[in-house]
Amino acid sequence: MHEKNVEVTVGAAIAAFLENCGVRTAFGVISIHNMPILDAFGERGVVRFVSARGEAGGTSMADSYARTTGKLGVCLTSTGTAAGNASGAMVEALTAGTPLLHITGQIESQYLDQNLSYIHEAPDQLAMLRAVSKAAFRVHSAQTAIGTLKRAVQVALTAPTGPVSVEIPIDIQAALIAMPADLTPHAIPVFQPAQEALDRLAEQLVAARRPMLWLGGGARHAGAAVRRLMKIGFGVVTSTQGRGVVPETDPQTLGAFNLHKPVEAFYQTCDAMLVVGSRLRGNETLKYQLKLPHPLYRIDVDPASEGRCYETQSFVYGDARLALEGLADRLEGRMSIDGKFLGDLQGARKAAVAGLVDGLGPYATLVSALQEAVGRNFNWVRDVTVSNSTWGNRYLYLFDPRAGVHALGGGIGQGLAMGIGAAVGAAQNASGKKTFCLAGDGGFILNLGELATAVQEKADMVIVLMNDKSYGVIKNIQDAIYGGRRHYVELHTPDYAQLCQAMGMGHTRVSSLAHIKDALSQAVTHEGPFMLEVDMLSIGEFKTAFAGPPVNKTEPVALES
Repeated sequence: MHEKNVEVTVGAAIAAFLENCGVRTAFGVISIHNMPILDAFGERGVVRFVSARGEAGGTSMADSYARTTGKLGVCLTSTGTAAGNASGAMVEALTAGTPLLHITGQIESQYLDQNLSYIHEAPDQLAMLRAVSKAAFRVHSAQTAIGTLKRAVQVALTAPTGPVSVEIPIDIQAALIAMPADLTPHAIPVFQPAQEALDRLAEQLVAARRPMLWLGGGARHAGAAVRRLMKIGFGVVTSTQGRGVVPETDPQTLGAFNLHKPVEAFYQTCDAMLVVGSRLRGNETLKYQLKLPHPLYRIDVDPASEGRCYETQSFVYGDARLALEGLADRLEGRMSIDGKFLGDLQGARKAAVAGLVDGLGPYATLVSALQEAVGRNFNWVRDVTVSNSTWGNRYLYLFDPRAGVHALGGGIGQGLAMGIGAAVGAAQNASGKKTFCLAGDGGFILNLGELATAVQEKADMVIVLMNDKSYGVIKNIQDAIYGGRRHYVELHTPDYAQLCQAMGMGHTRVSSLAHIKDALSQAVTHEGPFMLEVDMLSIGEFKTAFAGPPVNKTEPVALES
């Protein structure tokens, strides 16, 4: 459609700009404070809008959509309370470094910032948004709206990526302007590593005979360069965010078994570790006490990563893919790898897996059946729950770097909405991926209303609900630290069979894992959302009780996952 010299609302111009950014799906809740934009979505018919049942859910959907597709996530909320509802999900997106554009409304410009107790206004909303975003902007006029959106999208997509908020007063959204002639988004900068820094790092690594790569989320796009270094002889281990950069069944990777005792012992036999695009988060490094190989080198697009958490012997600032390609160019044909290195790596992994499976007790059968059922082309979305902490974060095995989504910030209740976002993204990309969402009953009920969104959007997802009618990890912590005094952990939960029937979605309950394969077959072949409820009270407990991640023996058990 030829739109030059056509007078449109600012909301319609924003819709047209997002289309030029490649946005085809957005999430959120319609409101009087975002209707000019959403009306344009509907009228133009290019951007699909997924109507969440709450702003927290809509933002989590956009977060997961972005993580699994590699595209910009977009969510829209109303102002005041509604923007506040999104803040927890924004913290999660900030923790995960998700490129997300959060567009929120604002009251009329003439009443802003005057302490008038105007309905829907939140005092200093922009400060709240800055606290939970990589950056936050306010649109001050109709003429600056597109320029502000261009900058916001550029900031969100520039590494290190993150969520960016833009508040737009409703009178500005509804104002009439000529359709801007230039709706081209700004270019996204790619940071070139310094050649002399790569030369120095290569000379430090060339003598290593047992070198390891630790890959984080910042290395997701660097798979080809990683494989070149693996061919030279490097071993690999990943953070939770780096899962799938290398297929986790590859014999040269430890996968995400990054802090198990056999792996930590193996690290002590290595003579170099290169950390790429990872923050070395506290709960993946035993609060920074995990004994990593020495010397330790880092590549990161965040210059502040140098020396953070662990002493850094050499640091390269720049894009992970470009840096690893440059490093491979310098190291190919020059390194001599210990002939026992690969076998020792495989032995450490085998011991770590065996220990994990042994601790699962009866649930080892569930994990094995799930791994067989999901195949290789799937999304694996996990909420914070005992099952994820014990096995979901490292096993099922992932085969691509966009397949895994986990609530990294440790907040419960985000898994269902994240599963919907992943399923919507898979459908848009025609990837053929089924989305599997692992959740516990305690967290699941927080955003239960999003089940209606899943049904309405025909989200192709299987919810694996681990139901013990309690906060299981809290009970274990109370047993470990508080003498078994259990307070506030028993939960009333719905009859999920009846709830799913009322919602119009599939459901089956498994009370004996002897029937798990049949249940999974039913779930996998079902079109649209399906709940596979695992009755943990009938099946029993894990062999090893999980009471928070491993910590030093002198410290209390931590309540993070």
